[in-house]
Amino acid sequence: MLTVGDRFPEFSLQAVTSLESGNEFETLTQASHPGKWKVVFLWPMDFTFICPTEIAEFGRRNGEFQDRDTQVLGASIDTHYVHLAWRKSHPDLKHLPFPMLADTRRELSSALGVLHRDGVALRATFIVDPEGVIRHVSVNDLSVGRNVDEVLRTLDALQTDELCPCNWKKGESTLQVA
Repeated sequence: MLTVGDRFPEFSLQAVTSLESGNEFETLTQASHPGKWKVVFLWPMDFTFICPTEIAEFGRRNGEFQDRDTQVLGASIDTHYVHLAWRKSHPDLKHLPFPMLADTRRELSSALGVLHRDGVALRATFIVDPEGVIRHVSVNDLSVGRNVDEVLRTLDALQTDELCPCNWKKGESTLQVA
């Protein structure tokens, strides 16, 4: 599995970026959002139970990521057509403000090292700095959803470029080396 300090792998994937007829899909790459931090989170597959709770929460909190100059990208092994069908049919996913990447050939999940032996992506989250370097990785068991508050807290800490103690939150003092 790729880890902190590794470069996020190159990719070129179809993504659902809109529900507007004729403009639903776009090809995105690792260079599609230059100069931005990225939060890339993977889920096992569409039309499941835990996944939409996570995806919807990232969607509801997207403005907080934008306030931190961060682009959220979600991905699973499903096709862009399946992503579109799920977005259209699930009320919590209809108005997602971030792209859903289709890692159909499992290239991204394999390059990241988060492809489960059952052929689906693990529930993984990567925070990537503007230079394309992975600064945080977390992977949950397939049965446990992730915590978007913790992703935001970790992003805030990384963006201070200072020493942040346990349970540090934005606005609190960082550690000073004497």
